[in-house]
Amino acid sequence: MNIILLGPPGAGKGTQAKRLIERYGIPQISTGDMLRAAVAEKTPLGLEAKKYMDAGQLVPDSVVIGLVKERIQKDDCKKGYMLDGFPRNVSQAETLDRMLNELGQKIDHVVCIEVPEDELIQRLTGRRTCRQCGAGFHVMFDPPKQEGLCDKCGGELYQRDDDNVQTVTSRLKVYKDQTEPLIAYYEKQGKLRRIDGLGSIDEIFNRIVAVLG
Repeated sequence: MNIILLGPPGAGKGTQAKRLIERYGIPQISTGDMLRAAVAEKTPLGLEAKKYMDAGQLVPDSVVIGLVKERIQKDDCKKGYMLDGFPRNVSQAETLDRMLNELGQKIDHVVCIEVPEDELIQRLTGRRTCRQCGAGFHVMFDPPKQEGLCDKCGGELYQRDDDNVQTVTSRLKVYKDQTEPLIAYYEKQGKLRRIDGLGSIDEIFNRIVAVLG
């Protein structure tokens, strides 16, 4: 079973991905992890990607798709795989479809975890981090015993720059602009599985398993 996992920042994709890997015994293929591994291993595509990364540029789709192609042909992908962070737009989705077609493969399900924007903002802006030990808390879901102080070491808790409302809203807009056309693309193919991302981790996981069958 080959899956694509979609969802905005704060939707709980990472948590659900871990559980899906355990449940189905398939690897999670993250483009970020793949790029780092290819660069570390000094593969031809890794060296190519490194040139762009060193120059602070986006790695071209042709290089990323080449890395995906190499990765999905490894032995641990024989039962299937889960793509995370790719494709990011319709152009990449079309290239992916062509490449999979050449390999005699296809995407079976595109799981899209949906959460209202106001809830996402609440989740993302409520995170607090300890300046001393790096422990994480959440003002709503996992508050410290004493406001502003870390339970573990008593250090000061702060809100990271990328967790403020302005940055979070901007990240959500980028996701919406890039991913909404992608949702329509896979809906046309009959592969989109919309998942309500509100509720407990178990409830959301059970919804995903129900649509994957």
